[in-house]
Amino acid sequence: MSILNEISENLQRGKAKIVKTLVQQAIEEGVPAKQILEEGLLSGMNIVGEKFKANEVFVPEVLVAARAMNMGTAVLKPLLAEDGVEASGKVCIGTVKGDLHDIGKNLVKMMMEGKGLEVVDLGVDVSPEQFVDAVQNQGCQIICCSALLTTTMGIMADVVKAAEAAGIRDSVKIMVGGAPVTEAFCQQIGADKYTPDAATAADVAVQLLAG
Repeated sequence: MSILNEISENLQRGKAKIVKTLVQQAIEEGVPAKQILEEGLLSGMNIVGEKFKANEVFVPEVLVAARAMNMGTAVLKPLLAEDGVEASGKVCIGTVKGDLHDIGKNLVKMMMEGKGLEVVDLGVDVSPEQFVDAVQNQGCQIICCSALLTTTMGIMADVVKAAEAAGIRDSVKIMVGGAPVTEAFCQQIGADKYTPDAATAADVAVQLLAG
């Protein structure tokens, strides 16, 4: 079994320390950092994402796998920077103003990082202006808004309007999600994409950036 498969399998099981050790070992064996990232860490996280979508694993398993991935990527970061490996896109994510739920948002963030995207986490209770600011000052190409309350869903419409007012609506994609949010609501407020779960959100973000 190749060391990259071992990294992937241990990541899926959430064995963070083993993943970290194996990543170090792979580097010492001369495996390129980009290959360790893609064929070890990201491939493992993708499998977790697919299983999560299929309800074969649940939030706790995703969280431990993501922690293992983060430990592995921490070892690789300096090497990836030397190789000039860029993230495949930049996304900002936050739970909208008035809403303090963050489990869904954190899952989406992990799934997106698992797809090799750079994610700027704006936290909870995020105003439309903060989302716009992240696009203007940090170069984010996608805004991801999460809401868990019917009372805060309306803020997503304000985010779309704020992007229009700032003159950046043509250059940024806006994704929405959360328990009360629907495809119809997404279209009604003029957002670009609604996704029902974290794994799908990550897939869609990759597609939007590729498009």
